[in-house]
Amino acid sequence: MVGDSTMANKDISGDKQERGWGMMLSNCFSDDIIVSNHAVNGRSSKSFISEGRWAKVLNSLKPGDYVFIQFGHNDEKPDTERHTDPGTTFDATLEKYVTEARERGAIPVLFNSVVRRSFAESKTAVTDDDLRTNSSKNLAEGDTLVDTHGAYLLSPKNVAKKLHVPFVDANKITHDLEQGLGREGSKGLHMIFKPGETPSLPQGRTDNTHYNIPGAIKVANLLADAVAKEVPALKKYVRHYDITVAKDGSGRYTNLQQAVDNAPVGVKTTILVGAGNWEKPQVPKNKKIKFVMRENAKFIK
Repeated sequence: MVGDSTMANKDISGDKQERGWGMMLSNCFSDDIIVSNHAVNGRSSKSFISEGRWAKVLNSLKPGDYVFIQFGHNDEKPDTERHTDPGTTFDATLEKYVTEARERGAIPVLFNSVVRRSFAESKTAVTDDDLRTNSSKNLAEGDTLVDTHGAYLLSPKNVAKKLHVPFVDANKITHDLEQGLGREGSKGLHMIFKPGETPSLPQGRTDNTHYNIPGAIKVANLLADAVAKEVPALKKYVRHYDITVAKDGSGRYTNLQQAVDNAPVGVKTTILVGAGNWEKPQVPKNKKIKFVMRENAKFIK
């Protein structure tokens, strides 16, 4: 996976809550699939190459690997290190990713950008990404999500059509998700916290771009289903679990007993247990829990 902060792995120390959807994607596949997430905060299609990050990915590719490519958020930024233009330089850069991946025998898959949660005509939505803030928070929000990406959404689609590459319309999928939840419900997907609501953000945060844990999990599951549709060879490996637990922060919980405690009563619940050694949790008799263990996960006394 190559992309920006909406996809990237995150620091989970100090109970930090931010997650990229790519960080959670491995839990949407069986053990047959290994997800290697190279996405990095703040990078555009241009800067990911200029910093040598794409070269490292290329050197690691083997024939038959898939390369999920998602840029756009930072290609919109005005600084020369990151900026590209849709229809010209953005398209050309995406074509470079596709061509060079294919030269290594890999299979590229293009995604456009996930939506920003913008229910107002904000003039600062793009610049707010880097600051993880919402400087338009005093604007009155309406009931309709406002597009902030413009033609940057078309470049991945156009390149995919031109070069016969699978394309996942991540923007439409996340637009429909957030519009369906509405201006209030959609806040539950993002890094929007009141002061004191979470220990890692004592002053709170209003960030309409980046996902919290439930948001990243939801988006990862939706995009995994979309991948299964656009890349049929991967369909048989897609999995969905009620609850996921992982020590590296890629699950809903990092503590297995906490996951059990928060499982619903009287409802069949499947919990995916990530890599590592785990103390066997205490399961109340009124909970119907099935544990699915990763190949490198086990219970210890």
